[in-house]
Amino acid sequence: MDHPSLSAREKIGYGLGDAASHIVFDNVMFYMPFFYTDIFGLPAAFIGAMFLIARALDAVSDPIMGLLADRTRSRWGQFRPYLLFGAVPFGLSCVLAYSTPDMGLTGKMIFAAVTYTLLTLMYTVVNIPYCALGGVVTGDNTQRISLQSYRFVLATAGGMLSTVLMVPLATWIGGADKAAGYRGAIALLAVAAVGMLLACFATTRERLVPKQESAASFWADIKDIAGNDQWRVVGVLTVLNILAVATRGGAMMYYVTYILGQAGLFTAFLATYSVGNIGGCLLTKPLTDRFCKVRVFTWTNVVLTVLSVAMFFVPLRQNLLMFALIFVIGVLHQLITPIQWVMMSDTVDYGEWKHGKRLTGVSFAGTLFVLKLGLALSGAVIGWTLAACGYVAGGESQAPQTLRWIIALFTLFPAACYALSALVSKTYRLRRAEMNAITAALNSGA
Repeated sequence: MDHPSLSAREKIGYGLGDAASHIVFDNVMFYMPFFYTDIFGLPAAFIGAMFLIARALDAVSDPIMGLLADRTRSRWGQFRPYLLFGAVPFGLSCVLAYSTPDMGLTGKMIFAAVTYTLLTLMYTVVNIPYCALGGVVTGDNTQRISLQSYRFVLATAGGMLSTVLMVPLATWIGGADKAAGYRGAIALLAVAAVGMLLACFATTRERLVPKQESAASFWADIKDIAGNDQWRVVGVLTVLNILAVATRGGAMMYYVTYILGQAGLFTAFLATYSVGNIGGCLLTKPLTDRFCKVRVFTWTNVVLTVLSVAMFFVPLRQNLLMFALIFVIGVLHQLITPIQWVMMSDTVDYGEWKHGKRLTGVSFAGTLFVLKLGLALSGAVIGWTLAACGYVAGGESQAPQTLRWIIALFTLFPAACYALSALVSKTYRLRRAEMNAITAALNSGA
């Protein structure tokens, strides 16, 4: 089967869907721990536990959402309807999560748990079908890499729109009232996210459809996914990837405030990292055109490990050097992220070739679950580490021991994740030749 070239319009439209998601995802990663501890006034240990407990619900909701998406048949396709009908509820859940009612500590904890859980549920409703959509827009591996490169350029831009503008918008809207400022800022960004999701729905097309209706049970689908050895490899890589970036991102506000010594530098520091991210996305396709994508993935993780360890030894207040390092790390981290998502699409093709069933929705549901598990683990690591090392919320200074642990969260913990990723990627077998053979077999009906 010939695969028509995707237009720039469709690639941009597809990328806008992830830009919308990253307006929320990057806010959760970069701001939510700080928002909960220093603005809403919640205990750090509770926040860590809340992030982890919310994942117990995801263990049920994510595969169910994938199952529903795989079995959806409509005039809009399998996956696009969820973007159309989930956009507005998704935007509203963002605003609720950043609301700060005066309910006493127990009431605040309950409210935060409920609204954070709602936010993650609505993220599931739109993001699992969105991620699965990328696997059915085209079956051509080269075009998939191009599509994912567009996606992550725009996703990074959406994350920048959200995270770089969050503090200035909050200051402009709320002034000294940080709680009102954050709520107003996220409301404006949520409107933009809704528009992006609707644009993604309007500009994309589903070209790959299952050969037959899936009559298998939910548990049969889960068994097939669990039996996909290459999906398991990418699942582990997904956890490690998000653990690295989310722990660094969640610790960034604390790092800039207490290690660089100027909280006002946060927006510039984050913007430097985000600009690096965009550069990394732009490098993915030319590098993978020339070299095997798995080799690029492995060796980039090795370099990230070395740079992250080096950052640990940078003396305090060496701000210019840290800006340079965070830019390079931003480039390298986002260079490998599109590759990882292409690898996940490849495991769907591999699963269809191996089991005779195309389980796009359930596959990406599993991926989103492990991604959110990594995000929750990072939140737990940050919350529990800060609680254990004596962090004082809103303090003008912190104890030397606390400072050392903040530095470690920002540098050594991500380094360990990158090192493990480099090792695990050695077990991923779906390289260029293998994928060409699988694609040919699927196209011939073998």
